[in-house]
Amino acid sequence: MVKIRATFPAPIKINYPGITEIFSSGEIPELEQYGLKEPEPISGYLELVGGEDAGLRRIQSYFWDRDLLKTYKETRNGLLGFDYSSKLSAWLAVGCLSPRLIYEEVKRYEKERKKNDSTYWLVFELIWRDYFRFICKKHGEKVFDIAGIKNQTESWRRDSSDFQRWSDGETGVPFVDANMRELNSTGFMSNRGRQNVASFLVNDLGIDWTWGASYFESKLVDYDVCSNWGNWMYVGGVGNDPRENRYFNILRQGKNYDKNGNYVRAWIPELAAIKGFDIHQPQEMPGSKLKELKIQLGSTYPHSMVQMEKWA
Repeated sequence: MVKIRATFPAPIKINYPGITEIFSSGEIPELEQYGLKEPEPISGYLELVGGEDAGLRRIQSYFWDRDLLKTYKETRNGLLGFDYSSKLSAWLAVGCLSPRLIYEEVKRYEKERKKNDSTYWLVFELIWRDYFRFICKKHGEKVFDIAGIKNQTESWRRDSSDFQRWSDGETGVPFVDANMRELNSTGFMSNRGRQNVASFLVNDLGIDWTWGASYFESKLVDYDVCSNWGNWMYVGGVGNDPRENRYFNILRQGKNYDKNGNYVRAWIPELAAIKGFDIHQPQEMPGSKLKELKIQLGSTYPHSMVQMEKWA
């Protein structure tokens, strides 16, 4: 219901001060100087390269070359691969692309190709992004407070051992573990995965939601302070949500979004021999079948931290 201000045109030239040389570039330090190693590329994932040029190439590929925007709403809850969603969040997060530029490109697409629920939905996601920015501007440091913006005091657990199992992807709940392992390996996790692992940490383990928010902050390649903390407040029940006590049934979510278990199979190779949806609940399989597949719960894969029967 508002008018979106136009992007500024790219400058044709930049007027530097009348100095021959502004600065000396020096040497770019190597990763080894910081005790870091080059990350190994993950098969099947697009290598995220920083900069505006790379972000614009992604828009060109996703919107125009591959014409994937028209089905965004139907595919956005995907889990495997790179093209089930726009994947523009990393470039947005560090300012390589502006939300106005993406908005304008969507509007151009609607004029030249197609206007439908998918084009509306991508703009809707940009509005959510703005919304959390306004929430942070309004409430300031309260978004980092365990009581959130509702000043709601809860009794949270602070069990380092249980938190470590969650962060390492060793909870014994395959759908949760697969998402956490993807995050740890790539710095990325789908929107659907983020909601599920957050709900599991907060609602099933009862662990301090700020621990989860801080862990995401340390890992996400598309980390955005407002979106991250705003969403975690929401999961923790201390943020903006008209529906109280939002809770995810992990098995039902797995059935809806990974019915054949391909996503879990991709990230938990120790369970890959299990066919179909059974991979989501190995503890329900006969011991003889698991033995035949060389799977030993508690050894090759951990026992579940929670009673999964509640999701049946």
